[in-house]
Amino acid sequence: MQVKRFFAADMRQAMKLVRDELGADAAIIGNRRVAGGVELTAALDYQPPAAASKPNPALEAELRKTQARIAQARAELSTPIRAAQDARKDRQLYGAEPAKRPSLAEAMAAPVAPAAPSASQQTLEAMRFELNGLRELIEVQLGSIAWNQLQSQRPKQAGLWRRLQRMGMPADLSRQLLERVAGIADPKQAWRMLLAHLARAIRTPDADLLEQGGVIALVGPAGMGKTTTLAKLAARYVLKYGAQSLALVSMDSFRLGAQEQIKTLGRILNVPVTLVDPGQSLVQAMAPLARKRLVLIDTAGLPASDPALRMQLEALAAQSLNVKSYLVLAATSQSQVMKAAWHAYRTCGLAGCVLTKLDEAGSLGEALALVIAQRLSVAYLADGPRIPDDLQVARAHQLVSRAVSLQAPDEPCEDTMAGLFAGLYQQPARYAG
Repeated sequence: MQVKRFFAADMRQAMKLVRDELGADAAIIGNRRVAGGVELTAALDYQPPAAASKPNPALEAELRKTQARIAQARAELSTPIRAAQDARKDRQLYGAEPAKRPSLAEAMAAPVAPAAPSASQQTLEAMRFELNGLRELIEVQLGSIAWNQLQSQRPKQAGLWRRLQRMGMPADLSRQLLERVAGIADPKQAWRMLLAHLARAIRTPDADLLEQGGVIALVGPAGMGKTTTLAKLAARYVLKYGAQSLALVSMDSFRLGAQEQIKTLGRILNVPVTLVDPGQSLVQAMAPLARKRLVLIDTAGLPASDPALRMQLEALAAQSLNVKSYLVLAATSQSQVMKAAWHAYRTCGLAGCVLTKLDEAGSLGEALALVIAQRLSVAYLADGPRIPDDLQVARAHQLVSRAVSLQAPDEPCEDTMAGLFAGLYQQPARYAG
């Protein structure tokens, strides 16, 4: 029997190390949390000990102690909650006045008792770490088992799973799409119907935003391509409708040279430019532009924790301005970055989004998953630096075709697919189509 220990940052990576070195037949005989991650003890050709014919008194005693500790911990956790509930009920029934709070002088004069460390809290923390490790281990094992069963029982659907993974689709969206074509036996027909369902789930505007006019603001984190997209929109509008009915507004006084870029663009297009400094009223700054058919606003890409971002979003959300804000997302961004951007900027009432840097993206699955989950209308696609050529009005079927053309050339490995299925046990389905 070969026994070895493996260290990794999380349970999934540790399981991958076990499978890579000992194979799929290796047995996990121990796991624990260590500094910096987890430790797994795995064995090859492991023979579990035969069950003893007689009960083990020592083991039974240890199990009873563990059960008693769990019961005690639950009682300690529920006692403060129950006491607070009882006190609340007493005040409601008898109208008892709350105890008088001591004055500042009394509180300072009262002796302070040192806080004793709670052994039960330490025990609970250790138990929580152990349970989290066991849960991760079970999820990894369940994901591997589920994937192997799907390959053996429904190989055609397993092929569709691989194709969606090559497009970068997350597990929960892939599951929803595959449920819609579960009754189609022909893999080619199932794939065509799956892509049709995906296209129907993507929202796009019925007409070009430039034809509708109004006040349009481009919002989003730094580096997403807001200023370049605004330049493309402005140049496209001038070529089609002229410069007389267009105005540009810049709220970005934080990035070095941002307002100079807008001024230069205004001079090239012969379009007036209004600069709004922090603390200045956006309503007053835009009052002279009321007769313009289209006003494009460039905003600052600020961190979510910056108070200036909240002030900027509140100004854009003013009802008197009737601003249509569009979130600019780079298709090269990670899924968590795009999700954080949506959470940070949704407070201004997003009318849709613009996907940029499609020419640099390795896949579009994560971006499509976000716009479908949050029901964001995709207004434009930007796929290059040229102004105004590299900007197109978004069409759902074209976006899906682009996502298919960007799929990875290589098939995902078995560990990747097992990890994908393990994610299904962590996340509920949230997508609609």
